[in-house]
Amino acid sequence: MSQVNPVIFSIGNFDVKWYSVLILVGALFGYYLLQKEAKRHNFPSDFIFNLFFWTMIIGFIGARLYYVVFNWSIYQSDPLSIFKIWEGGLAIHGGILFGFLTIAFYCHRYNVNTFKITDIASVSVLLAQAIGRWGNFFNGEAHGIETTLANLQNLHIPNIIIEGLHINGHYYHPTFFYESLWCLLGVILLLIVRKYRYLKIGQQTCIYFMWYSFGRFFIESIRTDSLMLGGFRVAQIVSIILFVIAMLAFMILSRKSKFEDLYSEENQQSINF
Repeated sequence: MSQVNPVIFSIGNFDVKWYSVLILVGALFGYYLLQKEAKRHNFPSDFIFNLFFWTMIIGFIGARLYYVVFNWSIYQSDPLSIFKIWEGGLAIHGGILFGFLTIAFYCHRYNVNTFKITDIASVSVLLAQAIGRWGNFFNGEAHGIETTLANLQNLHIPNIIIEGLHINGHYYHPTFFYESLWCLLGVILLLIVRKYRYLKIGQQTCIYFMWYSFGRFFIESIRTDSLMLGGFRVAQIVSIILFVIAMLAFMILSRKSKFEDLYSEENQQSINF
């Protein structure tokens, strides 16, 4: 068993787990950044709150459904266990897909450019992913293949993580940690990129998808709990598709006039609903 206790505290028979709390913390930090960035571009706070509320709910449902579909053999004999989300079992690609569709629908309803919102939200989403991944650590899941203590120490992995994934006498690659670091680096990248004067609407969203997909493809290759389709890892297939689409979209946007569809603070106008 993992050396880490997944439970923070208990109230009677009800356990408050790190997994759920860290997902919530990630969402709250993401929302804070989202509101700050939205305010900088003159989006009303109530519009952003409502959008965040529905995107979180539907994205959360999508993340669970995505996971259940590719693990149906586990749940078909006990369908009620589908609702035991505190035990883990959320697929970020499902959350991204359903979340993006929710944003697109909501923006269409209020005649707002979808990609203005996804550009603004990209930093928040990566930060939430970076924080939320630590929930996997406390659950002792989403780790990589078996390795040695010496190898982990050579990678300068913090000892608390090494011992946390010392399970049943074996050491494992902390893929959750690799992905969390990759997402944090992506946050820094996007914070730098968004200051570029000639950044066009939609390009920051493209960078988000390219960055996350590139890292996820390689990290997924050493995970032991990948969702599978035939003999292929679903996350790698999706990562390739998203990376190619985002790269092509970025290139198409780059071919526009230097002053067309700019996404900079001085070009934003107040939005009234």
